[in-house]
This record gives sequence, structure tokens and C-alpha cells, in this order.
Amino acid sequence: MFVFSQSVYVLLNIFLILTLGYIIGRIEIKGVGLGSSAVFLVALVFGHLSSAYPNSMFGAEMPKVVQNLGLVLFVISVGLIAGPKFFRNLKANAKSYVLLGLVIILSGGLTCFAITKLTGMDAALTAGMLSGALTSTPGFAAAKAAAGEVRESLVAVGNGVAYPFGVIGVVLFVQLMPKILRADMDAERKKLVGNEAAKVTEKEKTGKALFSFEPFGLLPVCLGILGGILLGTITIPLPGGSSFSLGNTGGALIVALILGHFGRIGRLNMQVPTTTSKLLRELGLVLFLAGSGVEGGKQFVAILKEQGPILFVYGALMTMVPMLIGYFFAAKVLKLSLLNNLGSITGGMTSTPALGTLISSAGTDDVAAAYAATYPMALAAIILVCQLVILLG
Repeated sequence: MFVFSQSVYVLLNIFLILTLGYIIGRIEIKGVGLGSSAVFLVALVFGHLSSAYPNSMFGAEMPKVVQNLGLVLFVISVGLIAGPKFFRNLKANAKSYVLLGLVIILSGGLTCFAITKLTGMDAALTAGMLSGALTSTPGFAAAKAAAGEVRESLVAVGNGVAYPFGVIGVVLFVQLMPKILRADMDAERKKLVGNEAAKVTEKEKTGKALFSFEPFGLLPVCLGILGGILLGTITIPLPGGSSFSLGNTGGALIVALILGHFGRIGRLNMQVPTTTSKLLRELGLVLFLAGSGVEGGKQFVAILKEQGPILFVYGALMTMVPMLIGYFFAAKVLKLSLLNNLGSITGGMTSTPALGTLISSAGTDDVAAAYAATYPMALAAIILVCQLVILLG
């Protein structure tokens, strides 16, 4: 029998999760499959096994850095890809994206508040469910801070209940809607803002050749992550003793959008080759799913036994209600095209996995611009709403 160190067991678990996830993700039913998001389901199982069999290879603790590194790599790649078209897209639809982000989060918050009052559940539990339903780590942190040490464990339980459907529900939604509507994807891709613009190289725009340190574009990625982490540490005090910050995710996204838009710092080339950005985006996504899935899986079965399946229904409602309201509001009121609509939904729901799925099913990276435009408002709103649910509940 093989005996390995804990660090080797962690590596074995990570790559076994990724391998099985990719295999399962290839399974499709009538053209709909989980794709990379199947990694999350496999990781849930591994998380449960780590709790049930702590002295086995599954018992090796998954370092938090796996999840955090994956999320930062994904977000930085999305920002660099979306940057060149982001500001043009935002200029055309700025009010729509801000309003949509607010509508999604506020409808989720009202759903959560209604469930809290109608069921009599502790607001710390339901606020945690809201953060899980919207797959929002900043919202989760804000809810824990508002709940205090005595009730923060309830926030963690709620997050663990709602998180799985929060991931899978939005992933399936962005795949199913184009099929339900029988959308012409070629026509929808042409409706994306900025798609008609011709690509212009930096040399053509500036008349000068730019200097690159290396051919793979890893320096801009590293600089973007460093800048994003620093930006994310800036804290803004809020009434009631709480605070707001962009965190690593929001900070990295903002910095990457700026780097992607300008493409250079002086004569230093900040453009990242498409192959590099797509590889890092996929790697970041699956590492994030593996880390978050293992973490959620540790409590999943225990919560189901203790609280009963009705909690999962409430969590699903907190995902479905804001997603559906947001979709129809964007389609009927804001008149956004289908792919701009779905891209905005992934941003408004702060759903990293769903954006990865949408990019794959839409066949274009341009949907990332709508995600990036809606995400910042949704990020700020979910932090405030999770705290308000606890304060008012």
C-alpha cells in the first residue's frame, strides 16, 4: 500500500477531482451538460469523504489557497479578455447594468427576508443561505461579521445548504435558455456590444512597437493580481460598524479591466495572448470549483440529516427567484439581447462557474464584458443585503 505525505495526498485529491470532473462533465443530455462545473459535484463528494474518513487519503485538508488562487486566476483572465470592449459596452448600457445588478440582489434579499419571517428561522441561517444561493464569498464574510461569534456557525450552515444549487442552478439556466428560445446563436453573437468593431493592434494605435518581458503574457497577469490584491485591501467604513472592500476578486477584476483596456503601461506591453488567458481562465475555474466543493461537501450530508430537505428548497428559491426576475427584467424592460442578458445574469448572480459555462456554450468570450459590467454593483449590493437581513431579521 502506498503511503504519502499530507501534501502529496492534497495533490492527488486535486487532480483526481479534476480528472473525474472532466469525465463526468462530458456527459450531455439533449445537448445540456455540466461541463467544467461537474468538478464541483465531484469535489462535494470528496469533501464528504474527507469528513467521514478523516484518517484516509481523503482526510488531507484542502488548503484555502487552492480556492483563492483559482478564483483570482479566473477573474484576472476574464478582466483581461473583457477589458478591450468593457468600457465601450459599459458606455452603451451603463444604467442598464447597474440597475440590473440591483434588481437581482434586491429581489434575492427580499426573498430571503420573506422566508425568514414566514418560517421563523434565524436570520443568520437565512443570510448564510442567501450568500450561498448567490455564490458570494464577500456576502458570506459580511453575514458572518454581522452575525457575531455566537451565530456565525449558522451562517456557515446556511451557506453550505444553498451553495451547491447556487452553482448548478445558474450553470444549467444559461445553457437551457438559448435552447428553450431556440435562439440563433450566430445572430445573437452579432448583437453583442462592440462585436462589430475591427481589431486594432497596439502598434497601429500608437505607431510604436511595445516591449514584452516574455512571450506568454504572464507578467501582466502577475501585475494584475498584485494590483488587484492591493486594491482589494482598501476598506470603506459603513454605518453600523461594518465595512466594504472589493476583496481579491473585485480588486483583480477592476485592475484587469483597466490593463485589458489600455493594453500597455508606457512602452511595456500588457496584452496577454488569447491562448494564455483562456488556459488560465479554465485552470482558475476548476481550481476554484475543486476548493469550494470540498469545503462545502464537509457539511453537506450532516446538514441534510439535521435540518431536513426543506432548507435546500429555500436555498433553491433564493437562487431561482432573483435569477428569473433579473432575466425577464433585462429582456422585457431593458431590452438586452439574449447573450448580453445571460452575461449580465452571471455577473448579477456573482456566478463564476456560470460565466465559464456561458462562454463555452455561446462560443465567444465577449459575454464576459456584460458579466464584468454587472458584477461590481452586485458585489457591493450583496454585502449590504446580507448584513441587512441579519440586522432586520
